[in-house]
Amino acid sequence: MREAAFRTAPLTSSFSSTDALNRPTSESDALEDIIENCRLTAVFQPIIDFRAIAYVAFEGLIRGPVGTLLHMPQPLFAAAERHGVRRRLEQACRETVFRAFAERQMPGKLFINASPDCLDDDLFFNGSTVDLLHQIGISPSRVVIELTENQRIKDYPDVQRALSHYRELGYQIAIDDLGEGFANLRMWAEIRPDYVKIDRHFIDGIAGDKLKHHFVKAMQNLAESCSAKIVAEGIETEADCLAVRDLGIAFGQGFLIARPSAEPTTLPSEKVVSTIRQRSIVVFPTGFSPAGNVTVRSLIRPVEPASPQMDNDEIYRRFDADAELMSMPVVTNGTPIGLINRHDLVDRMARPYRRELFGRKSCTNFMDPMPLCIDEESTVQEAGLIISRSARRHIYDGFIVTCNGEYRGIGSAHDLMGLITEMQIQAARYANPLTQLPGSVPINEHIERLLERKLGFHACYFDIDHFKPFNDVFGYRKGDDIIVILAQIVTEVSNPLVDFCGHIGGDDFMILFQSEDWERRCQDALRLFDERINETIASGQVGEPSVGRLTDNGYFAENRRGQMVFYSLPTLSIGAVHIVPDTFESHREISAAAAEAKKNAKKSNGSTLFVERRKAP
Repeated sequence: MREAAFRTAPLTSSFSSTDALNRPTSESDALEDIIENCRLTAVFQPIIDFRAIAYVAFEGLIRGPVGTLLHMPQPLFAAAERHGVRRRLEQACRETVFRAFAERQMPGKLFINASPDCLDDDLFFNGSTVDLLHQIGISPSRVVIELTENQRIKDYPDVQRALSHYRELGYQIAIDDLGEGFANLRMWAEIRPDYVKIDRHFIDGIAGDKLKHHFVKAMQNLAESCSAKIVAEGIETEADCLAVRDLGIAFGQGFLIARPSAEPTTLPSEKVVSTIRQRSIVVFPTGFSPAGNVTVRSLIRPVEPASPQMDNDEIYRRFDADAELMSMPVVTNGTPIGLINRHDLVDRMARPYRRELFGRKSCTNFMDPMPLCIDEESTVQEAGLIISRSARRHIYDGFIVTCNGEYRGIGSAHDLMGLITEMQIQAARYANPLTQLPGSVPINEHIERLLERKLGFHACYFDIDHFKPFNDVFGYRKGDDIIVILAQIVTEVSNPLVDFCGHIGGDDFMILFQSEDWERRCQDALRLFDERINETIASGQVGEPSVGRLTDNGYFAENRRGQMVFYSLPTLSIGAVHIVPDTFESHREISAAAAEAKKNAKKSNGSTLFVERRKAP
């Protein structure tokens, strides 16, 4: 999280006014006093395991003396940076957190934040910290070093070597605030963390935000392919908590779970346990799936390739001239033979004497000789699967697009993820274009989720009676108006957090109720439909039939044989089936049962609810 052991240490000071902060000597003295006299207090915020409903870790945070301007971490570390004592401050924070964690005999793992440029801190790197941990009874295997991205990593090879050293000592690694900062995806690919924390921006409001839902789902899928565990930060509402849980994310952290405390409890509160144990599943903001006919050709970025004869200086100049160019393909006789990563080349050439030694040599010295190549005819889903199963470096390096082995251009994992997300949201065949409600595919997906979780619910099939003659007599535009009225009603009477509304097609709708008062909601739907149909007729919005006349209860119009007949106004029939766990095996059986209940409802006159009370076969 934003505040953490390494960057959240608050400094105590003997001054409390803004004017005092503007005096460098006073600020410097205050920092020195805090560091030398250990005037720091550790607080801890738990991380919960959604499956076990138990705390598995705590993030160590720091507070300074209460009542001072440097109580909170942001002004504290800004002051330490100004006076060149940030590393010493981080050392003091680290020791304070470790000792407090041990004194309280806290269970689970301890997350501590570290800036990348402090990984080579002598006290941290030479084993002194490990000695301290052994002295106070904490195994390094319980410590997770959480890399913050408040600074750009300039030398990934050095960071990788440092992290390899820490892993050998038993530490685990996490990256913080995924989705925010300079280059999270590259950090992920290069560092290969054990834990990935999703920035709170993407968790706040995820229960009702389609884009956030798909973005986090994509990160969850990527984490699974990389064997990393996801921690969702910033959980502050019950709806967001349940949305994160139902996405399958392993761990969560935030004010809803628990606020940071100097004396934290080691067990979740009854309220948190009750929330997570809720049997109902949340309705995802969208259940859309991507269309299957979009190919990698749509992702091609035309880039003039390099040849093996080009030297590294020439490649360096091309990267320098185009700040958007992340990778350079190397091609000979039309066939790609390698891929040069921008950051890798720049990092290597920036080292002492490397430019002189390698500048005039072939660019093949610094290329990846085994680049990922994907044919332009592959679908984006196939490309996503290929990338998830390939080497982790391809997540950042991107891939070469070919046609029958011939070079066509390059593609990026970032563009691929964006396209898949857009397709999932906008695919028209997964949402009815008239009502924008989910279609049959999302309905079936939600039924399968309910069956998988062995949850009881009510499947209610809504159908408009006498709709076809109304549509024929008054025209499809007026028929569409009636369908929209019903769409508005099914949305109004359902609880958007737990009840799934879908538009099967035409004048048929489905609500999958988890609400206990589902029957009252259905009765409300019947009443509202009759009221609004009558209001529509009375207001003259429908108008008179071209042949015939309108009455209070219906209308006279010609049938297909030219005979004048009476038609009733549209009414609503609802067929309801109680789905008991383990009585139905698939969405097909449930759809058939609901359709049969709807047929029974249509046998009665007027707007009717029929509840199938017979036991399912």
